[in-house]
Amino acid sequence: LQITLPALSPTMTMGTVQRWEKKVGEKLSEGDLLAEIETDKATIGFEVQEEGYLAKILVPEGTRDVPLGTALCIIVEKESDIPAFADYQDTAVADMKAQPPPPPPPPPPVMATPAAAAPPQPAAPSPAAVPTAGPPPRKGRIMVSPLAKKLAAEKGIDLAQVKGTGPDGRITKKDVESFVPPKVAPAPAPEAIPAAAVAAAPAGTFTDIPISNIRRVIAQRLMQSKQTIPHYYLSVDVNMGEVLVLRKELNQEVSDNIKLSVNDFIIKASALACLKVPEANSSWMDTVIRQNHVVDISVAVSTPAGLITPIVFNAHIKGLASISKDVVSLATKAREGKLQPHEFQGGTFTISNLGMFGIKNFSAIINPPQACILAVGSSEKRLVPAENEKG
Repeated sequence: LQITLPALSPTMTMGTVQRWEKKVGEKLSEGDLLAEIETDKATIGFEVQEEGYLAKILVPEGTRDVPLGTALCIIVEKESDIPAFADYQDTAVADMKAQPPPPPPPPPPVMATPAAAAPPQPAAPSPAAVPTAGPPPRKGRIMVSPLAKKLAAEKGIDLAQVKGTGPDGRITKKDVESFVPPKVAPAPAPEAIPAAAVAAAPAGTFTDIPISNIRRVIAQRLMQSKQTIPHYYLSVDVNMGEVLVLRKELNQEVSDNIKLSVNDFIIKASALACLKVPEANSSWMDTVIRQNHVVDISVAVSTPAGLITPIVFNAHIKGLASISKDVVSLATKAREGKLQPHEFQGGTFTISNLGMFGIKNFSAIINPPQACILAVGSSEKRLVPAENEKG
């Protein structure tokens, strides 16, 4: 049985095989995670639909732009049938190989000078090797989760030094958080370098980062939005004093380790406002304007792969605790690349909150076909004139 690449999102035309979760010869059960596929929307787990054994992987990890319908692997019913496919090749994927990253740019050429050649300098003795207390760096491909990779970059940790405890030695967030850098013995003082010696030039002046399918689609949709939607911007200051007091009181009463955030209140308030102003909860459908009777709030979440907007469905009828649970779960799945298509496709209204970064205000871009987007900045303390008997 050939397993082909299906359409994992409505706009998907091709995908990238990020990782195989099963090895040739392993037994497969219905619902097992077979591979991770990067679509134009997100990285999605591809599950096994039938029981059997993985006999042959046709498309290797890292292969980009695999067209829909391409055979990815072969599954057989009996384990004894596996050897029959050891040398099997599908003609449609025979030339499809994992694409390595682009080679670094060549170093700048060294220009000769007309001056007479200087006598050769004696070679400086190489310094002794510096012993370390930690394990040697790992060689080859490093398996790491997207969240762990982002955390390591923020902390400046070399992933080659981290020992993974996940499946097949995969590095997890917990591994990065518990990592202790190895102590390095002091290096011996280098010998004096002759004045004529010149420091080596860097290998290049830039780094080319491959564009993922997700980032490519984000760029296309944002450009489409700015070109086809006439944006105009309105701003208003809101007194958050009572909200902050209420949030503190509710957080002392709620259970199940729920901690309400200011964003949860904003989601609920926006949903109720959309019911009062249906024009804001509308979608442009080319031939009609669709006024939605439910409010599904898309919440912008930044991930290592790009921006994605998971959805809090029916936010207008959910309580604050339920909204908080949804947001935490969706944000975690988004950063780990585990969102399913139905969790981020659709939505009737979008909220983008940059207040936690100290941003006071910004102009967000509408998520088509929605009618508007709410950009939320940070709160700050101000002196506000009181309304009393004196005016």
